[in-house]
Amino acid sequence: MADGSVAGVVSLQGKVSAEEWQARVDLAALYRLVALHGWDDLIYTHISARIPGPEHHFLINPYGLLFEEITASSLVKIDLDGNILQDTPYFINPAGFTIHSAIHAAREDAKYVMHLHSDQGVAVAAQKDGLLPLSQHALICLPRLAYHDYEGIALNHDERERLVADIGDKTMMLLKNHGTLTVGDTAANCWVNMYYLERACTMQVMAMTAGRNNVLIAPEASQAEVRSQVARGIGGALAWPACLRKLDRELPGYDA
Repeated sequence: MADGSVAGVVSLQGKVSAEEWQARVDLAALYRLVALHGWDDLIYTHISARIPGPEHHFLINPYGLLFEEITASSLVKIDLDGNILQDTPYFINPAGFTIHSAIHAAREDAKYVMHLHSDQGVAVAAQKDGLLPLSQHALICLPRLAYHDYEGIALNHDERERLVADIGDKTMMLLKNHGTLTVGDTAANCWVNMYYLERACTMQVMAMTAGRNNVLIAPEASQAEVRSQVARGIGGALAWPACLRKLDRELPGYDA
């Protein structure tokens, strides 16, 4: 539609709690930011947000919309069993439910969970050595990076236990042969975690064009220094408002 809205979606502003509405706006912004950076994959991959409260309800994308089309009101509310808890013309991606329900159920701090299939993220996830300490971005990521072996399209619910065990208390993960995943206690932190991970993967792909024997691994002492410098996290609070201003200029309408 000309105003960027999606047919069949009714505005939920004022019809849900203030906490849920804010989670919806922040999550829709994450979808739009992914689209703006070219990290989306048509209607596939997924980002989710837990709604504040004891019920462990969370929001995920309506299956069938491009990330650039997603709005706060179009997001679908579900429970940990995958039941849709609102009137909506849409359904959800079953693979998205498998991955996101697992992490939301196991990690109280994982308020936001983002999973992507970017070219560079998948390329590094398909490399035997994973993410290498080649760049400052990589050094920032490595202390909080986990790995999960590829088991096929994430439709088998018994994979959730292994996924949770592999991520442990980390905030970033490479899903081998598959893609990238980050979590955050806020949308801002989830976004900045993914931004650093995706940039690190892009830099590695570019550096590896010189061949594995010609890349410069960061010195061990420097790796240790960066680990100590970022031990408290990367922090996205400062960058997040700037990212939202960019969205308002270039891809507005997410907060509808």
